[in-house]
Amino acid sequence: MILMRADRLVALLLFMQARGRVTATEVAAELEVSIATARRDLDALSTAGIPVYSQPGRGGGWSLVGGARTDLTGLTSTEAKALFLLAGPAAAVSPTVHSALRKLVHALPDTFRADAVAASDAVLIDTAPWGQRAKTSTPLVEVLQDAVISRRKVSLQYKNRAGEQTQRLIDPWGLIAKNDVWYLIAGTDTGERTFRVDRIIAATSTDAVADRPADFALPRRWERVVDEVEERRSLVWATVLIPARFLPVLHIQFGRHCEVLETLDDGRSRVRVAAHIPSSIAETIAGWGSTVAVLEPESVRTELARLGAELVAQYEQG
Repeated sequence: MILMRADRLVALLLFMQARGRVTATEVAAELEVSIATARRDLDALSTAGIPVYSQPGRGGGWSLVGGARTDLTGLTSTEAKALFLLAGPAAAVSPTVHSALRKLVHALPDTFRADAVAASDAVLIDTAPWGQRAKTSTPLVEVLQDAVISRRKVSLQYKNRAGEQTQRLIDPWGLIAKNDVWYLIAGTDTGERTFRVDRIIAATSTDAVADRPADFALPRRWERVVDEVEERRSLVWATVLIPARFLPVLHIQFGRHCEVLETLDDGRSRVRVAAHIPSSIAETIAGWGSTVAVLEPESVRTELARLGAELVAQYEQG
């Protein structure tokens, strides 16, 4: 997601520089995206600090501040740094963005270039957790990205969690990268589906035009998917007592499924935590030893007792 947005941001700026005033329809045709996406990208320019304005009505459109033929020298030093801070991290892993930024540097006034280059090198995004290597995108991601942009149906061979393989023709709607895992939201014969890209065995873009709902908005759809997944991940809740100073660590372990109910006079906090099954909560809490006390439910307390008995039995034998 970051790579595509940064790439389009630079492409959109160069397109506006060449055309002066543009409409969302013209941007959509130039960047091969939907009109709704074009409007969001134009709004994103303002959010990023780029001086653009819109003129409604017949003959209106979007322009860079300063006139219909304003070039990128209309950017202030602060605005240039904002742009390069946004796109710089993507340039480190995308030759296309790197090339676009290099061309953009030459369009800036000499006095701004040093700060712009420094801004592009100021931020590095390292997505790999400690002790692990960063996951690399598979060639399938590029195939699916092209299919989403060009609005082409994709022949997909997929293996689900149970190992069952299926072959289907899908309408690719959008890609999401979450915690180094890529997901594809698509339309199928049975309705909307979310696929893990690392479970896709093969993907081939076809010449058939893909269908896409007119009101489709990727951020809104993904938010709904996340809510559904998190709901399934929080079927069991437990109430625990933990010293308040350890709350940040507990929040890291349970994420959004960690809710502080109250802080007691003895310095401990009463907290609700959740997972999909009782044993999952117990396995996480067990590492805290006696620091955390589970008040309820009995199913989690039973799992903790079982884990404790297994550990005692194993290590008493030694």
